[in-house]
Amino acid sequence: MLLAIDCGNTNTVFSIWNGKTFIATWRCSTDHKRTADEYFVWLSTLMSLNKVEAVITSAIISSTVPRVVFNLRVLTDRYFNCRPLVVGKPECALPVPPRVDQGTTVGSDRLVNTVAGFDRHGGDLIVVDFGTATTFDVVDQDGAYIGGVIAPGVNLSLQALSMAAAALPHVDVSHPTTAIGKNTVACMQSGVYWGYIGLVEGICRQIRLEHPRPMKVIATGGLAPLFQQGTEIFDAIEDDLTMRGLVLINELNKERETA
Repeated sequence: MLLAIDCGNTNTVFSIWNGKTFIATWRCSTDHKRTADEYFVWLSTLMSLNKVEAVITSAIISSTVPRVVFNLRVLTDRYFNCRPLVVGKPECALPVPPRVDQGTTVGSDRLVNTVAGFDRHGGDLIVVDFGTATTFDVVDQDGAYIGGVIAPGVNLSLQALSMAAAALPHVDVSHPTTAIGKNTVACMQSGVYWGYIGLVEGICRQIRLEHPRPMKVIATGGLAPLFQQGTEIFDAIEDDLTMRGLVLINELNKERETA
């Protein structure tokens, strides 16, 4: 079975793929100080509590936090006796290489989302990922990542607002019933929610103006369903896009090994 690991700036997700479906998914906070032994104790305990009987034979890692990759490599080497693929490394092949400025390093999460988005929806695609940062990935007609946009994430913006303005509290992201807030919390929630709706719609509109063909827009990330309530820009919401991309990249590399 495959252990797919998606390490983001905030959370790290572990999923077990049995060849047909994900049989288990768990997440923990991302911490570069967490050792391979700590990862294994945590992961094996969850597997036991959930009665997940899985023999891990391969692993793949996508990480936007370079410092955690070493301990994740050690985890798979030491406890599962398999050398992981790491997306973005030269030895990890992609279906189509990205087409960006020479010397540019593309985040592995964006490459993985591109692969999964193209597999499910074809090319000429915008993938909007609501993570720690809100990213827009542009997928060409042949499945190549050709660039995109990076904006501050929703929760990051809320934290910055409450930290920079002493009189403003920290609030949760929600879909306000009206745009005009009648109190401080409602005003902040409206500003963030409708502000990000405007940001997403505006950036997607500009990307479409610059692209030579019509484009679909799909969204992923935990906040995607919430923002879908306020806009018709999205053609689809994909909850497990990143993990599906990891599975596809792993399968591609295994096929090349046996070819």
